[in-house]
Amino acid sequence: MTFKPFLLSLTVGAALTVAASANAADYVQASGALSFASQYQGEVFTGQFPGFRTTLSFDPASPKAAKLDVLIPLAGASTKNSERDSTLQSSDFFSVGKFAQARYTANGFRSLGGNKYAADGTLTLRGVSRPATLTFTWTPGAKPVLTGKATVKRLDFGVGGGDWADTSVIPNEVAISTRVTFAPKS
Repeated sequence: MTFKPFLLSLTVGAALTVAASANAADYVQASGALSFASQYQGEVFTGQFPGFRTTLSFDPASPKAAKLDVLIPLAGASTKNSERDSTLQSSDFFSVGKFAQARYTANGFRSLGGNKYAADGTLTLRGVSRPATLTFTWTPGAKPVLTGKATVKRLDFGVGGGDWADTSVIPNEVAISTRVTFAPKS
């Protein structure tokens, strides 16, 4: 290969990369819900993480270039049971005095067909980072919506340690669900 064709192919490749990333839209969360569900001694309970914030850069035609960032303040976790909520804030669970927030980041999505995707990202909780996959449906529009779910193994992050580590009392797997409406980032 001579220098001119090589330079031309490099230039074309760079232009295509810039064009692909130029089509990605940057979004901020307009509204949303981030929920979790588990059991305590066989009784199902659910909770919310109010105050979470999500930013997203995404073009459905180029999912591998996507970026997702979710900040989750832990002190506000609410199950509508004050005793349980207080326990969640303790050092045995979220340890909010030491770890005020969790964070989920993903760089690049996988298309699962249609408007379904998987974000293979990283969840950082209690200072521990582990892989976590969020599968979601993308509903495009002026205010697009991401509706997703994930499963997190709480013991991988040290959540529910000590006497609470018994999975016959609280299962290891916690179901996470979210629904976020986005607005274009200004």
